[in-house]
Amino acid sequence: MSFEQLLNNLNPQIIGSLKRAIELGKWPNGVALTDEQRSLCGEAVANWERRNLPAESQVGYVPPKKTPCADKTEDEQKLNWV
Repeated sequence: MSFEQLLNNLNPQIIGSLKRAIELGKWPNGVALTDEQRSLCGEAVANWERRNLPAESQVGYVPPKKTPCADKTEDEQKLNWV
């Protein structure tokens, strides 16, 4: 099975199970994930979400700032020479 075929067979329930396995570090039957399995699960989740969810709903989404200094007050943005 190719990676494309795998992604086509995934659904929200399976993605939830993969996320849970990554989070806990083990499969539902208690067997620990290997580093390679954790990496592949993360890759599958990220690719599936990129295809099926809006950016705001994807794992790791950070909303962009309107300007680079949008969270600072006007006084904090001024440059003061001493």
